[in-house]
Amino acid sequence: MATWPAVLFALLAAASNALATVLQRRAARTVPLARGLRVGLLVDLLHRAAWLGGMLAVIAAACFQALALSQGALSVVQPIFVLELPLALLIGRLLLGGRISRGGWTGVALIVVGLGSALAAAAPTIGTDHAPLSRWVLALAVCAAVVGTAVGAALRRGAGGVRAACFAAAAAVSYALTAALMKDATHAWQTGGPASFFASWQTYGFAVVGVLALFLFENAMQSGPLTASQPVLTLGDALVSLSLGVTLFDERVRTGWWLIPECAGIALVLWGALYLSRVALTRDVVTGQETPSAVSDRPAR
Repeated sequence: MATWPAVLFALLAAASNALATVLQRRAARTVPLARGLRVGLLVDLLHRAAWLGGMLAVIAAACFQALALSQGALSVVQPIFVLELPLALLIGRLLLGGRISRGGWTGVALIVVGLGSALAAAAPTIGTDHAPLSRWVLALAVCAAVVGTAVGAALRRGAGGVRAACFAAAAAVSYALTAALMKDATHAWQTGGPASFFASWQTYGFAVVGVLALFLFENAMQSGPLTASQPVLTLGDALVSLSLGVTLFDERVRTGWWLIPECAGIALVLWGALYLSRVALTRDVVTGQETPSAVSDRPAR
């Protein structure tokens, strides 16, 4: 299992990402929706103070995430980011006042209990901190194929749930890949210092993929309802990160009958994500305006 510092840093990263999501979603909803993949979307968002504030929170989240990944398993650290969704709900209420509905608290409880149950049952073990190039080539090829397929499917659809879910799937894979690259890059820093870190291709890899993930995330938020994108973002990042942890870094999780409580925990997380997405979506429809409670997962990561 991960060390307590890794869990603490992961929680701080999740909280920072939640704050970033509150601000970024508000900013994203102030720019017009385009039919295609908007290359100028990030340029438009640069003129929004809320988005810039969100980016500062993203930078803080990236630093906390790097610290967490340097001390814990990828298959533990990334699933903790599932807590971004309930944290975003709480942060939104804290900043703007108001109260959280019974449905909102139900969703929070389901996610927390589900995540705790799944991690306790899986009991991930820390593997290696560095993956050989041969494994990276295969992982990059598979992730690129999945992202390309998901984006292509999104572009063939108009605004709506399917488009949002496809962009969310591409963003989730990109976030998970960013975290895996960051873990390898932090290993280079620990073993060779700044010189090794900036000479490592993984450092530039996680920077490029991280920007791509953010771009796909913004398009997912613009494309359709949270009930379509949120479950994909919430579970996609965690499950892909788990897969990358096992295949790249030799991390291990319990199998056999332990799969039953693991799947039950995942089901609770999914149920909670749907609950919170519906709460946020209903609030948007009733008030007729954007609220920071209507936010989503995945980070900077």
